[in-house]
Amino acid sequence: MLFIYISFFIFSFLLTYALAALRAEKKWLVKRRIDDFITAPAGMGGEIEVEDPSFYKRVVEPEWKKLKRHYQRRLGREKASKLELKLLQAGQPFGFIPVEFKIFQLVLVSLFFLVGAGAGIMAGTSLVFIILFAVLGAGFSSVVLNHFLKARALKRSKTAVKELPDTLDLLTISLEGGLGFDAALSKVVARKHGVLSDEFKVCLEEIRLGKTRKEALSGINERLGAEELKSLIYNIVQAEKLGIGMVSVLRVQTEDIREQRKQRAEEAAMKAPIKMMFPLVLFIFPTLFIILLGPAILQFLDAFK
Repeated sequence: MLFIYISFFIFSFLLTYALAALRAEKKWLVKRRIDDFITAPAGMGGEIEVEDPSFYKRVVEPEWKKLKRHYQRRLGREKASKLELKLLQAGQPFGFIPVEFKIFQLVLVSLFFLVGAGAGIMAGTSLVFIILFAVLGAGFSSVVLNHFLKARALKRSKTAVKELPDTLDLLTISLEGGLGFDAALSKVVARKHGVLSDEFKVCLEEIRLGKTRKEALSGINERLGAEELKSLIYNIVQAEKLGIGMVSVLRVQTEDIREQRKQRAEEAAMKAPIKMMFPLVLFIFPTLFIILLGPAILQFLDAFK
């Protein structure tokens, strides 16, 4: 029964793909003849040898663009903006734009749906359990994707916080050397590499494209969302607004961030004994009891025999 289902699925997929490829091939041939006739030099009669593009250029790429346009209309502007923000927070994994990620999500959900249905069929369960397994597989894939984005966003945020003190030191030195804020930020981006440096690079590009410094820096808050960065950017904006020296503000911020890092390390060290208690009780203490009390218990049992 499973073999029949798999064979039917493969046959349907190949038939659909062959029809789509044949249709795209016909369109491409007509377009090529028109282009050859239009672009051919005078006296050549429209006969000019043109290098055949690859199968990907002729068939796969046009269908892929058509599919993206279709899902772009279905996705909507508001949903696309929210999804784009999530992808930017996660560092845009695999270079996906919102439409491509949505298509990938649909493919993954469909794949896990079929895997769940196949598992139910192989287990020989009833139709209700087959549908239940299929739905659970689809739900599992959706949960895994959402968790993946959240985990990537959290990791990027923590990495940016770790890079923040050193980046601020270099920025402060550049400002003390007589550079303006934008020029000092550009110097930092050129010298350092990492999550925070990439975000500052995006910030500089947005400023060059016409955004205000406040708007560009606020975009970093949206993409990273760390409390230390929010405090830093707020103080930078306020210092620019009130005319306070930027160097003194950055020095105070650097000291505060290093103090917060020290406090977090102390907090983690104080939590360590409590976290170690559970593996000690569950794994180490039973082994010690067996080694220490095992011989005594065996002698005690032999004495009663």
